[in-house]
Amino acid sequence: MDKKTVSRDGTAIAYERIGAGPPVVLVGGAMTTGDGLLPLAAQLAHRFGAVPYDRRGRGASGDTAPFDVAREVEDLAALIDAVGGSAALYGHSSGAALALHAAASGLPVTQVALYEPPFALDTTGAKERAEYTERLTELLAEGRHGDAVALFMALTGAPPEMIDGARHSPMWPGMEAIAPTLAYDDAAMGDGLVPAERLASLSVPVLTIAGGASAEWMRQAARAVADAAPDGTYRTLEGQTHMVDPTVLAPLLTEFFSDQPRTRPVSAEPRIS
Repeated sequence: MDKKTVSRDGTAIAYERIGAGPPVVLVGGAMTTGDGLLPLAAQLAHRFGAVPYDRRGRGASGDTAPFDVAREVEDLAALIDAVGGSAALYGHSSGAALALHAAASGLPVTQVALYEPPFALDTTGAKERAEYTERLTELLAEGRHGDAVALFMALTGAPPEMIDGARHSPMWPGMEAIAPTLAYDDAAMGDGLVPAERLASLSVPVLTIAGGASAEWMRQAARAVADAAPDGTYRTLEGQTHMVDPTVLAPLLTEFFSDQPRTRPVSAEPRIS
């Protein structure tokens, strides 16, 4: 990420812009940096100005305490301003939840595409999310970053042997370094349930996507998000999992972002819903 913009609280946010077309800001999920979205950006660059970025506390971006989801919305406001004043958003996993916060806050967002937003569908799922939040908070407060990463991996369904293998891999120190940002993703997820009220307030088109080879609950959650949005559409990418292939995803995103109008009233101040 070789470009930087400055968020409202003075935090430097690092980003790239790949391609010269209308801007599409790419919002990564937990335990990722903007580098992980570069392959997708390259696939979109023939038609759009794809903008992967390092969310605060990750990669080349800074961080400023105390954290609030509003700060990440302000980061997106600064990015959108830097790349032209309005933009479409693509969010992956918990990054999809952040993209929804931004779209509902009044930012000049034209369209929102979401890949497998990991919302729960019932109180059992919400209870599991609450237990995760409590334990994550404890581990981070104690400085047990490795255990926090392991807790997150377990939440995603990773078996113990996979977690143990990750602990002994060269990538583990980097994962521990950004472990504090797991709390940021957790905050963006709210109570873990589909944010029906926030979705109902959206005035822009929303596309939700899930992989045909992903867990059934992920497809159900993506469909529920689309159903709750006034202008929502759900699509399945057959054979894909949560780690979606950019070459398979990009044509669907290109179709969606190309077919929709790219203008909407600009709000001067973001609001958090």
